[in-house]
Formats: sequence, C-alpha cells, structure tokens
Amino acid sequence: MPRQARLDAPGMLHHVIVRGIEEHRIVDDLWDRGNFVSRLGQVASDTGTRIYAWALMTNHAHILLRSGQHGLSRFMRRLLTGYAITYNLRHKRRGHLFQDRYKSIVCDEDTYFRELVRYIHLNPLRAKVVKNMSDLDKYRWCGHSVLMGKLKHEWQDRDYVLSWFGQKEDEAIRAYREYVERGVDEGRRPELVGGGLVRSLGGWSQVLSLRRENKRVLADERILGTGDFVRKVVSEADERIKYQLGANERRKKAQQLIEQKCKQQDINLRELRMGSRRGRIARVRMEIAYQLVERYGFPLAEVARELGVTTSAISKAISRLSKT
Repeated sequence: MPRQARLDAPGMLHHVIVRGIEEHRIVDDLWDRGNFVSRLGQVASDTGTRIYAWALMTNHAHILLRSGQHGLSRFMRRLLTGYAITYNLRHKRRGHLFQDRYKSIVCDEDTYFRELVRYIHLNPLRAKVVKNMSDLDKYRWCGHSVLMGKLKHEWQDRDYVLSWFGQKEDEAIRAYREYVERGVDEGRRPELVGGGLVRSLGGWSQVLSLRRENKRVLADERILGTGDFVRKVVSEADERIKYQLGANERRKKAQQLIEQKCKQQDINLRELRMGSRRGRIARVRMEIAYQLVERYGFPLAEVARELGVTTSAISKAISRLSKT
C-alpha cells in the first residue's frame, strides 16, 4: 500500500518522531546534543514554529509542536538536513543519518495536549537515562527542565504549556510536576505513537467497545483523535493542500532566486550552472545554496540539480557558511 501524504497545514499540532536510520545514533556526545537543540530552537524561531515539548534521546527524538505559516515540512527539512550535514562532516561519515520518513501525528489538542507533553517528557525516565523525577527536573536534553524553571530556552513556549495547569506560575509548575509524576507508572503509551485505528480512537478500550457495538468510525493512522476530529482534519487538509509548494513550484522558486542573485552580482547564469569554481561564482553559488536549504527548506538533491554541482558540494558549502 502506498504511503499517505502528510497532513501538513499551518497551525496544526503535531507529535513528531525522528529516528536514526537502522537505529543508528543521532547524537554521540555533548557537542552533538547542543548542536541539535540549538538548531531546533533557531529553526523554530525562524519559521514561527511553536515548540511545547521535546526529548532528545540517543537514536531518536520527540517534538510536540504547532507548525508555522509554511507548515511542518519546511521546518523539518531545515532541522534535519542542517543537522545531518554537520554530524556527518564532524564524524567523517556519509549517507543518510535519519530514516527517510519521520513520523508526524496530527493531534486533537483538547483531548491529548497534556498527555502528550507528559509522555514526551517522561522519555528519559522510561529509558532509564535518568534515575528519578528529581534528575529529570534538571535534565538538559528534555523540555521538562524548561517547564520546571531549571533551564531556559526562549523558543520553547513554556507559558502556554503551564497555562494548562494553572493561572499562577508556582501553582502551575506544581500541578504540572504532579501530573507528570502520576504518569511514571503508566509505562509506555502505544496509542500515542502507534498506528491506525488504535491511535485514531485513543486506545484499544475504545476500539473493543466499538467492535462490541458493531459501530464503524472514520480512522486515519496520521491522526490522534476521535472519528469526528479525523474527519475535520482530513477535510481541512484537502482544502489547504493545493496551496502548498509542490516540486514544480519549488523549482520555479529556485530558478527565480538563482536568476535574481546572478543579476545582482553580474554573473553569467550558464557559467554558474556549469560548475565553474572561479572565486566570485563559487561564492555566489554557495550563498544561493545556503539560502535555498536553510531559509526555504529545499532538499539538497534539488539544490544540487539546479546549481549544476554534486549534493556533496552543496553539503560542504552549507557547512562552511554555517560556521561563519
């Protein structure tokens, strides 16, 4: 069965899960962790993406976010591509770092927001990366410590999350922590990350109940919510999808940017695309590549095709500019 298109419209609440390819590590040390979190914050700020909860593990990461005006895809391309480039160069490796297709689940906020924040932030404790709640309170690589006030990230929407637990900050923090601690004994929650009908209905108890009553409901493996919520999201996504950039639109955008930059710098477009390494041309090509990947979220392969060089050359150029 072919994979379904992503439900990717501005303002949707997503639980995103990214995994290393073939369970490969995505972070090896503190520098890698700092790089990933720094990029997460920078790209979120640049794209207007609101981050509510996150946990960076050894071979995967969880993020609860609300997509900005350009949707989820651009945010994820910038985050994962930029990080993979620096990781591969630093560790002298080649090839994909992440699984080709990250998992994104559109979530019914009213029903699941608090549960998802708790589920994501308990990841380090469930994996025994930290020993107890006290350690989790100050653990740097998880958004829980930000909510507890032990760590500060301006890009994490701390106030919005705490508003679900109380009006005054002290009371909200206390209520939030108690809620998280109550979830420790619940263990893993497959309905929050699993597939198909189980996720759409919120758990096996609902599935079995409906089966006993011989009821049929709309379900979608991309969505965490009731049948009514599934129907609403799919309907809205169908309306919005026509406004999102497809391959043809991306190519037009790339061509416009390349032509504009060449005109500004008085550079021959044909020479640029033939791979010339002359100083000014190489520099302008590097600037175009950086803008297309970092600002607009273009895949490296598409940028390489438009500029007439290899994907490796684009990767190295972006890495060099990222350090300046």
